[in-house]
Amino acid sequence: MTDTASIGEKLHDWRRRRRLSQLDLASDADISARHLSFIETGRARPSRLMLLKLAETLDIPLRERNAWLLAAGFAPTFPERPLDDAALKPTLDLLEKLLAAQQPFPALAIDRHWILIRANAAIAPLLDGIAPFLLEPPVNVLRLSLHPQGLAPRIANLFEWKAHLLHRLARQITDTADPVLADLHEELRHYPAGTPTPAQPAGAIAVPLQLRSTAGILSFLSTTMVFGTPLDVTLSELAIETFLPADAATAAALQGLST
Repeated sequence: MTDTASIGEKLHDWRRRRRLSQLDLASDADISARHLSFIETGRARPSRLMLLKLAETLDIPLRERNAWLLAAGFAPTFPERPLDDAALKPTLDLLEKLLAAQQPFPALAIDRHWILIRANAAIAPLLDGIAPFLLEPPVNVLRLSLHPQGLAPRIANLFEWKAHLLHRLARQITDTADPVLADLHEELRHYPAGTPTPAQPAGAIAVPLQLRSTAGILSFLSTTMVFGTPLDVTLSELAIETFLPADAATAAALQGLST
């Protein structure tokens, strides 16, 4: 579907998504509330510099910043290169090294829609028994996790883990306004969720992923790493997910699986 929204409409929509009044945004961006109002209503045409300043203030994704510029009649600023572009090769080579360095702990790289880009060797032993169609590219990591023919039957705390993933996905939708993620959220929320497990013990620091395996219950804490100052749209949408052992037994089991 072609996006025909004006720049004023886009600005108004994102300001409301960020729960800011015109006065709040104007103050944060160091412009007058009157000028901001004129931009939103189409009575003033913003400069390229002004648009980028407002987008930065609102923490708009690079993809959407390009859409703002196009809506205002400017050329996009941020390139969007395919993953096989030569300019991204040094970064992807580094990404491969980062994933390998996490072993024996599982780690993978995903794009903005949770599509698997790369994974280290520690992921493979965890995928036994998954329906082959879920492993056919493009592999959606969230679907793989929560689908009844995916990892879901082996997740001991599926109720809590599903709630965690859906909450995280809902936050991402708020941050990006991505309709593909909204559709994914709608799909995933209808998958079976199991029953609540006993509350986490006192002193627990996070919701773990508890995965049944031949070595017993493996308990993981997930971490996310993103590039801090990207100027390329594709790079800005990549993330590395690492699953660290939440207890000594899991750490020992992972060492055993890697040998």
